[in-house]
Amino acid sequence: MRGIGVGEVLLLRTQEKSVLVDLPAWARLAGHELLSTADDGDGSGPWQLAILRGQRLTPGGSGRPHQDAFTTGSAAPVGSRLWLYSNFHCNLACVYCCAQSSPRADPRLLPLDVAAAAVDEFVGQGGRQLLITGGEPFMHPELGAMVAYAAERVPVVILTNAMVFGRGARQATLETMDRERVTLQVSLDSAGPALHDRQRGAGSHARALAGIGQARALGFRLRVAATLHDEDLPSVGRLHAALDNLGVADDDRLIRPVAAEGFADDGLHISLDSVEPEPTLTVDGIWWHPVAVTNPHLLVAESPLPLAPAFDIIRDVLAVQVAGASEGREVFRCT
Repeated sequence: MRGIGVGEVLLLRTQEKSVLVDLPAWARLAGHELLSTADDGDGSGPWQLAILRGQRLTPGGSGRPHQDAFTTGSAAPVGSRLWLYSNFHCNLACVYCCAQSSPRADPRLLPLDVAAAAVDEFVGQGGRQLLITGGEPFMHPELGAMVAYAAERVPVVILTNAMVFGRGARQATLETMDRERVTLQVSLDSAGPALHDRQRGAGSHARALAGIGQARALGFRLRVAATLHDEDLPSVGRLHAALDNLGVADDDRLIRPVAAEGFADDGLHISLDSVEPEPTLTVDGIWWHPVAVTNPHLLVAESPLPLAPAFDIIRDVLAVQVAGASEGREVFRCT
């Protein structure tokens, strides 16, 4: 494809039937269009496919500043980590929410049997860490069963705003979770309430701190993640001081930029070329990265199962880009 111009057509002739599945997904992800597929008439091949070259996806927007305040890291091998969106409704409507979650959002609950099947396939392929996010996961009525099933097979991290498990059935769900196998990652954007409440809603800072205290008292390992615009970076020092007082280890702190996805009008541009993949399963399909589940260009598969073909497509895209000396990606840390 790199040898032809934008708007030109490449004709591919193949005897390999798997291309009929892999190529349409790859073309969509890479910004090209599959125009036609033809064979000799009996369905056994060989096949001829016509692919129209589109514009190559390139980083744009305001970009991510290369400053030490944001957390960096190494890319996780495809297949080692899997994200599950348990649901899409939330008690908050954060101004930069990449998933467009809110109290009014369609819950789009991930069925327990789909989550269990995904966990089984993921673990069977050597997966090492499962991450559950949303929406607010504790609003999923079967979160306890989902986490219990998963945690018996693989370590689990739950991303939460820590505001809804203070009492009742959700508190009971929290208390039943395995402290050795389940880590909680709580969103806390600032040391004081001003910035956090501006981004997440009045009173949310105080309630997040209360949830952090409750989780610590129950003996959970606790991670804290802040999501910041570039202009808010000067507040990071005060946040680290507050996390020192809370006893949160340095390795359990994450400072990440706003992504230009979902509700956010600006922030880090997310594309195949700008971020390393973190395969993400929702009830609607499988996506390139957890911050891109509202971006149709980063939809890898239109069904949440099976995982293996989607992982293969992602690996193929990476291999093609490496072979073509593509521009470097950022590692967008969500945990």
